Amino acid sequence: MIHVSPSTIVRTRARRTVGLQRGLTLIELLVAITILAVLAQLAVPSFSYSISSYRISSQINGWIADAQYARAEAIKRGQTVTICLSADGTTCATGTTAWQSGWIVFADANGNAAVDGGETILRIQTPLVANNTFSADNNVAAITFNRDGFAVGLPAADVTLTLHDSSNDAGLTRCVAVSTVGRTAVQKAGTENCS
Repeated sequence: MIHVSPSTIVRTRARRTVGLQRGLTLIELLVAITILAVLAQLAVPSFSYSISSYRISSQINGWIADAQYARAEAIKRGQTVTICLSADGTTCATGTTAWQSGWIVFADANGNAAVDGGETILRIQTPLVANNTFSADNNVAAITFNRDGFAVGLPAADVTLTLHDSSNDAGLTRCVAVSTVGRTAVQKAGTENCS
């Protein structure tokens, strides 16, 4: 049997732990924090742009979905259906083309682009978020689809609705053109009637 003194064991363990110590010095920690701060500053503008881009896409797609729904309902019901801007979710607003305040889709039996007694509201869109602006050209505050799916009563062959984000960045601007045959098409700034 080999006999080892307790002092030898303590010295051996002490040597092992000195070589195995792990951790960061204060300088290493400060360097790591500085690198993270620089990377965060580089990423924030890109991240903000991405959030705005997704928000604009979502809002324009929401309007297109409601317009396509109105057209499909007009064909299905065999009567006119209207999408109009509405701040209160129950009546069509007049004297404005600010679609960012919200809109409604309703079964418009008489095709007068106004919610009358007995006409059913099919969808309601609340105001857009983030102070985005959404307006139509030619003073269009309502689009009515007839039983054949055509957009009736438009003041021009095509109506363009333009959606700008709150920073008014042209790269984020999106438009939707509605033709008299009821077709909708998304456009980017600088193409066709989108500005």
